[in-house]
Amino acid sequence: MQLRFACACVIVLGAWPGVTQAQERAASYLTAAEIDAVLKAPEGGVDRQLGVYDIGDSNVAVGILHRGAMSATDEVTGIVHHQVTEVYYIVSGSGLLTTGGRLVDAQPRAVDSESVTVLVGPSDAGIGRGGETRRVDPGDIIVIPAGVFHGWSGIDDHVTYLSVRPDPDQVLPAGYLNPAIRK
Repeated sequence: MQLRFACACVIVLGAWPGVTQAQERAASYLTAAEIDAVLKAPEGGVDRQLGVYDIGDSNVAVGILHRGAMSATDEVTGIVHHQVTEVYYIVSGSGLLTTGGRLVDAQPRAVDSESVTVLVGPSDAGIGRGGETRRVDPGDIIVIPAGVFHGWSGIDDHVTYLSVRPDPDQVLPAGYLNPAIRK
């Protein structure tokens, strides 16, 4: 049920600011069955891009992520995306999400990695310091602007979440569709 709400949110993105009204546009749909197929596909890791869509003056990507159990720690590893914002919608499970602060011992992601070329654009990974840690649960929405550290800990069983990724600089490949749902 929550996943269907999240899918409906994706369709609303056709009205995202920056869309040129003079151009003819069509909505893009992702069914619950397609999202489930991507989650169950043997290839892919935690972060699985569903698709990247051209919405006029920018792109928007949609990913589904699933993380297994992990212990709560004082030292949270995570990532900072330089150009892509993420909006998380928690579908199931829960955990501790740390956002903000600063990135320590930053390691740039390889420019030819799937993380950079398909998922979230140029990014650095490392340890976060001084951020805010909050428990997130199903139905919660978190907006993480580009340049903001974010990382997970304290996941009892799992957390599955939809990530909507506004891409105003068009660093992600418009037209990408996950191989598990290509038609």
